[in-house]
Amino acid sequence: MMADGIEMTAELDAKQERLEGRLRALGRTLVAYSGGVDSALLAWAAHRTLGQGMLALIADSPSLARAQFEDAVAFAQEQGIPLEVIETDELDNPDYARNDSQRCFHCKDELFQVMEEFRQSRGFDSIAYGVNLDDQGDFRPGQQAARDHHVAAPLLDAGLTKNEVRALARAAGLRVWDKPASACLSSRMEYGREVTRETLAVIEQGEAGLRALGFRQFRARHHGEMVRIEIAPDELPRALSPEMAAQLVRVFKQLGFKFVTLDLEGFRSGSMNQLLRLEELQISQSPAGPTSGQVRPRQA
Repeated sequence: MMADGIEMTAELDAKQERLEGRLRALGRTLVAYSGGVDSALLAWAAHRTLGQGMLALIADSPSLARAQFEDAVAFAQEQGIPLEVIETDELDNPDYARNDSQRCFHCKDELFQVMEEFRQSRGFDSIAYGVNLDDQGDFRPGQQAARDHHVAAPLLDAGLTKNEVRALARAAGLRVWDKPASACLSSRMEYGREVTRETLAVIEQGEAGLRALGFRQFRARHHGEMVRIEIAPDELPRALSPEMAAQLVRVFKQLGFKFVTLDLEGFRSGSMNQLLRLEELQISQSPAGPTSGQVRPRQA
């Protein structure tokens, strides 16, 4: 079996064994689950290794598109993975809603606080999430929240890259092995623009329109009156035709945008981070992170 040029080799088999060994060492484990290939493989491996000693938790949040939520639930049902839905209230946190460079930290801080309360109430030993080796080279403040909450990273501990995660998922027959990466809807918004349920709904509708037009890998980046559409390079020629341009204008002007633009660089993950100043990028690199290791009290 192959995925993106990665074969199931002895080295990859060894990494899978390390993953399973790490999961066994964690004991009864909660898996932070979103339905993407990383969390899906982790949940599948945890269920295969721990059986009923694991439980996947998915957060029902306005920042998770309904199509993604429904597909994640369907995948867990297909695989017989135990799954429960939890609610998170990150939009009620002003630190999250103001949408600065640490938005992702506050999102994951909320998620892991809710999961920790669930862990204690249900008698689980550990919490795990699906960060991989390639994620270490990107700007991801949420990883600091995971460290603050002592959340395990079994894929990372096993030394698995993104392509290797996809290869293991394909070898296991998991239909999500080539699922396009899809960060939360808030990541589509320019930093400094307040995150609201209404804005997230507009982004979700716009991306649903792109999906209906047959595109597979894309982002609708929200810049106020302007939307900046990113399309995967291999799909970009189709987006550049006058006929498709008219379709894109129709979809997004109906949603209230005054200007509809197509980014000629194409889709690339985290393009909003290019707008951040160096000092903003460095905040999450400090050992203590943006909260100096303190956990924000949950509101009643």
